[in-house]
Amino acid sequence: MKVFITSDHAGFELKNTVREHLVHNGYEAEDLGPATLQEEDDYPNYAFHATTQLLGSTDEDPRAIMMCATAQGMAIAANRVAGIRAAVAWNDEIAKLSREHEDTNVLTLPSRFLETETAMTIIDVWLRAEFSKAPRHQRRLDEIERIYG
Repeated sequence: MKVFITSDHAGFELKNTVREHLVHNGYEAEDLGPATLQEEDDYPNYAFHATTQLLGSTDEDPRAIMMCATAQGMAIAANRVAGIRAAVAWNDEIAKLSREHEDTNVLTLPSRFLETETAMTIIDVWLRAEFSKAPRHQRRLDEIERIYG
């Protein structure tokens, strides 16, 4: 599985740790930056770049993990892109349910509010979880597509 990772300045350190964790666990991790810590690195540009890379990927089940201070900014920016279903997760149960119920393809993490070990657990659970394909969950995803495109 290919996993695109990105952050703004607040998520920079966590992003680098996430990249190492993914590679260590056998995932193909593509770091989309930033390459160096710059206070001017804001989340909208990085979220847009990662989502377009995700949507253009030929991988069977590509995903993206994005980090910023609260995870909300990355999620808001990512969810503006058609075809993206981004979820903020602060524990493994939220991450798991976001995959099972909403078939999320982007995970956003609040770098200022998670211990590193917790973040890695959330990531592992999210990457292993699968969409349930339950009719009620598929119906809701279809409604989102119908309403918002």
